[in-house]
Amino acid sequence: MGDPLHTILTERLGCHWPIIQTAMGWVAEPSLVIGSSNAGAFGFLGAAVMTPEEAREKILTVRQGTDRPFGVNFHSFQPGAEQIVDLILANKDQIRAVSFGRGPNAKMIGRFKDAGILCIPTVGAVKHAQKMVELGVDMVSVQGGEGGGHTGSVPSTVLLPQVLDAVNVPVIASGGFADGRGLVAALAYGAVGIAMGTRFLLTKESPVPDSAKAEYLKASTDRIIVTIKLDGIPQRMVRTSLMDRIEKSGKLGMWLRAIEASMAMKKQTGAGWIDLIKSARGMTAHGAMPLKQAMMAATMPMLIQKAVVDGDIEHGVMATGVVGGRINDIPSCQQLVDRIVADAHTRLDILAAMGREAVPAA
Repeated sequence: MGDPLHTILTERLGCHWPIIQTAMGWVAEPSLVIGSSNAGAFGFLGAAVMTPEEAREKILTVRQGTDRPFGVNFHSFQPGAEQIVDLILANKDQIRAVSFGRGPNAKMIGRFKDAGILCIPTVGAVKHAQKMVELGVDMVSVQGGEGGGHTGSVPSTVLLPQVLDAVNVPVIASGGFADGRGLVAALAYGAVGIAMGTRFLLTKESPVPDSAKAEYLKASTDRIIVTIKLDGIPQRMVRTSLMDRIEKSGKLGMWLRAIEASMAMKKQTGAGWIDLIKSARGMTAHGAMPLKQAMMAATMPMLIQKAVVDGDIEHGVMATGVVGGRINDIPSCQQLVDRIVADAHTRLDILAAMGREAVPAA
């Protein structure tokens, strides 16, 4: 018999194990992508917060650090999106997949498919999964409400089977997964693998400063909250003194944060105000969100950057999945993947042994 952990995900993505390292902004940098890919998982580079030139340099760095296939995440409304798409296509010999949330139309998806690059969007609702399949994507990653950052309210144990019943493409489980038990459970539901963000954030190869990692490790489940005050959309974050202040702020405070973050993004990316407003309006048109929310959503990465890049917990925010509340160590990517695989095989053996046990006579 073949290994149950060798699924259509490992077959099509070319990784050893059905484990995806998600594309967290400012965290899914080359060091983490290289570490996770070399460990046998499939790593995604978080290019949604990069300029085209940064993406070019970091794609090259990943290629120099691993000969394993990897993926790139972007969104269609970021400044320089067209150039990043061209970069991805130019590196199609090693870039096996793209991921996105609010993302490409059918024409762009067709370009990726023609190049042999798999399209794997992340969705948080059944209707979004169905829409992505209609557009021609190859797989969908389903993030339940336990996931970090922008998240929905339906838990993975409910949303995952809903999506599995609604679409006819392979489905990846995300939101609340961190170990071999979760991997086996996801496979039992019918998923082809799991995607993990917070668990990979807390590894040695993650570029997050040690000071921020220490704060993540201290965050118990009762310190992980969902807020709508950052950009008007529910997001799961670590509760910090800054988050407490934000929760108490009014509409004016939200606008001030949007303007401040917009100025920081303008300075870092070199994008003009017209580019930023165009990006926000693109998000508005796609998701029918108010312009204020779209502006804040477009600039949210700057607040995350403060914490996970600069280590400035006082002035930044820390996105996390609720599973972060039970993570208590920082292994290497290799140690993490090996542990997950060994645990999954052990669980599968236990289940198989249960099926072979003799049934007592009546």
